[in-house]
Amino acid sequence: MTIIVCDDSRTDRENLIRLLRDYEKKKGLAFDITEYDSGEALLQNIDQLQDSSILFLDINMAGTDGLDAAAQIKSLYPKISIVLVTAYIGYALEGYKVEASRFLVKDDLEVSLTECMDMLVRKLEQDTQVREFSFVEGNIRLKLSDILYIETARHKNIFYTKNGSFQIYKKLDEIENELRGYGFVRIHMSFLVNMRYIRKISSYVMTLTTGKEISVPKTRYAEVKKQYMLFKGVE
Repeated sequence: MTIIVCDDSRTDRENLIRLLRDYEKKKGLAFDITEYDSGEALLQNIDQLQDSSILFLDINMAGTDGLDAAAQIKSLYPKISIVLVTAYIGYALEGYKVEASRFLVKDDLEVSLTECMDMLVRKLEQDTQVREFSFVEGNIRLKLSDILYIETARHKNIFYTKNGSFQIYKKLDEIENELRGYGFVRIHMSFLVNMRYIRKISSYVMTLTTGKEISVPKTRYAEVKKQYMLFKGVE
């Protein structure tokens, strides 16, 4: 797992990396950690982020701050998990705007980093899951993270994916059970959506990153928003 730490404070970088190494050892994982001391230095090497899993980014840096850097990085590499780190809790809302996976306060890292990493590692494991489905078009193996959403149409369900659409004769309830725990949320009787591709949920409408809008029933709205917030890591 490749991790990048960007903070203009050497002391804060060293503390965060120490905690990451402790977590790495405890969990039996292997981390490749690269550090940068400014937003400018990070953006000058932005190509490195293409193969990186997690970016820990200090918000309050001189020059290019963490929020500006995060916005540029997310526009190029939307899959990277960005964790914003700062001494000031008041930036949490701004972090949500740049689609941060987590927002951590420096004084609380000893406690919060483990829970944060547990969530991110679990998400990365989910993103690599592959399943074989018996579609009308034949048996096809799909990465679960490539499924955008599944929609019921008459007696079939249609998988809309990054690589096209596929039809299957299987009840949506059965599909929902098979995909439980892999980042999917049931909107109503006809839609199962991959939460990775939700752009926003507002006024009983879910907007996907593709621009598609799906109405969310009032009876399901609170639960759908709750599941999405938990998936995004917003308590």
